[in-house]
Amino acid sequence: MTDTKSNAMWGGRFAAGPDAIMEAINASIGFDKRLARQDIDGSRAHAAMLAHQGIVDVKDADAIREGLLTVLSEIEGGNFAFSTALEDIHMNVEARLAELIGAPAGRLHTARSRNDQVATDFKLWVRAQMDAAMEGLEALVRALLGQADAGADWVMPGFTHLQTAQPVTWGHHMMAYVEMFGRDLSRFRDSRARMNECPLGAAALAGTSFPIDRDMTATALGFDRPAANSLDAVSDRDFALEFLAAATICAMHLSRFAEELVIWSSAQFRFVTLSDRFSTGSSIMPQKKNPDAAELIRAKIGRILGANVALLTVMKGLPLAYSKDMQEDKEQVFDAADTLMLALAAMEGMVRDMTANRDALETAASSGFSTATDLADWLVRELDMPFRDAHHVTGALVKMAEDAGCDLPDLSLAQMQRVEGRITEGVYDVLGVHNSVASRMSYGGTAPVQVRAQIARWKERLA
Repeated sequence: MTDTKSNAMWGGRFAAGPDAIMEAINASIGFDKRLARQDIDGSRAHAAMLAHQGIVDVKDADAIREGLLTVLSEIEGGNFAFSTALEDIHMNVEARLAELIGAPAGRLHTARSRNDQVATDFKLWVRAQMDAAMEGLEALVRALLGQADAGADWVMPGFTHLQTAQPVTWGHHMMAYVEMFGRDLSRFRDSRARMNECPLGAAALAGTSFPIDRDMTATALGFDRPAANSLDAVSDRDFALEFLAAATICAMHLSRFAEELVIWSSAQFRFVTLSDRFSTGSSIMPQKKNPDAAELIRAKIGRILGANVALLTVMKGLPLAYSKDMQEDKEQVFDAADTLMLALAAMEGMVRDMTANRDALETAASSGFSTATDLADWLVRELDMPFRDAHHVTGALVKMAEDAGCDLPDLSLAQMQRVEGRITEGVYDVLGVHNSVASRMSYGGTAPVQVRAQIARWKERLA
């Protein structure tokens, strides 16, 4: 009767009682099997080093290295039976290796621990994800450069507060995102360089008494150097946190761009047309073309930011060196990496396929008194008027045009001179949107010549 009550308390999922609970909470093989290739690469490098140093017989090391390749082929071929009882990828691989080659498999774990092993595996995996993210970002930047190149002199409204501010060019707007994603690229590069130290050889936490060569294993695995402190090497997850931090900022940028694409593709704006490949229809409204890919990209930051917060929370109270809490470091990183790569690929596809509506952009650029600042600047330059006075005069002219139901260029010279008698015909040279954007020649400005210079700079940088 007692056993029945106990089992009922644990719930039907754990009919075997507390032992099943412990196995379920302790095992990580359900997710860390994604580290199989990294685990085997690390073990093969370790075995080669042990043989080189005379710690393990060369014949045994060769058998280990060949056996590990067989294990990898079984895993990648889908012919490997993972066991929850063996807890993790490391023990699953080692157990299968023992079945394949016998006693020599027991020598593989000489001079290492699961602590430095998992830190090495995870670093290798995160490093590969950083490389993939950088590749995805470069592809997105190239797609944006293509859009910028095509529309370097197409005028459109620039916004602040989502209200018409000043005219800019389509190319300039696209290049703003090139700069954003370029910073993301540099964050991943910086993080990758900083993380590229090898934990292998730190063992459980204190190093090892065996005469290992940590430089050899670090070089074999593509690291710049061994990690310098064994305590830190096994307890460090900064590399994963930096990946998540960079991924979160990148996802935020993707979300901002996605929001603009949602707005721009609406019937009210018609700035862009998204391709059918990245849009869906409505189940009831036949006229609808929904920007679902952009909306989903906009939502993805929730998962990535959540992963970042989750891992920070796991790590924040842990004393040195390793604690089992750190087993909770992987699932959220795996999910964030998958999510980021999908969002990057979808955004690149949307940018490559989308068509900007040049006429709608120009019509919108000419509305909302977008050249008011150009008028104020003209008053300062031509009439030597203090800017604050010019601002006041321009405001009065905007009010006059608003009351008349027209835009600033539509006001007659006589109307303007009723507000400021010194205004001349020359003012009309700055009131057109094309004149406005062409005048913004400061470095980083929206003038087409400046936009093309920035496009050329980025193409050279990527080359």
